[in-house]
Amino acid sequence: MIGFIQGKLYSKTPPQLVLDVQGVGYEVEAPMTTFYDLPALGENVLLFTHLVIRDDAHILFAFSTESDRKMFRALIRVNGVGPKLALTILSGQSAEEFHRCIHDNDVQALVRLPGIGKKTAERLIIEMRDRLPDRVENSDSGQAVSMTQMQASPKQEAISALCALGYKPQDASKMVQNIAQEGKTCEDIIKLALQGVSSR
Repeated sequence: MIGFIQGKLYSKTPPQLVLDVQGVGYEVEAPMTTFYDLPALGENVLLFTHLVIRDDAHILFAFSTESDRKMFRALIRVNGVGPKLALTILSGQSAEEFHRCIHDNDVQALVRLPGIGKKTAERLIIEMRDRLPDRVENSDSGQAVSMTQMQASPKQEAISALCALGYKPQDASKMVQNIAQEGKTCEDIIKLALQGVSSR
């Protein structure tokens, strides 16, 4: 098992990023909560990892905090929740919001996330209630780290990332169309789009 990976941030295109570890490029997938915490390209970063082995691929998932990795591991133990859906949940809600949903039996908030129907939401509430810690450590300082602009349009990158997280293309477009995009990175747009969904 690979516990963590440390290297220079080579590229980032949500939900994928590449780390240069002594000349070897490691492709990993990460939730948006991790992208919000990433430094600029070329800077050193340490990420906690979880390796998923499938018949057709070995996929390394990466997280900026151990608490996010623990949450991911707890989620994929729930019947019907795979790594992709777990990544979507971690991208669409903060750990605090997810804990509140579980504690308050808030099915409606969970079904707003792509790929989660009513039955899956109810199963999450039942199975995750006993697996969550009593208190969530808030690792977010409240401000996202300033990131380097990508060469492609931040709006288009945001739409592509939302589609990769499970949203339909037309829904992803609607989520970002009313966001003022001047001076914003792809990650900024995605964060605002996801906040808009969770506040409905």
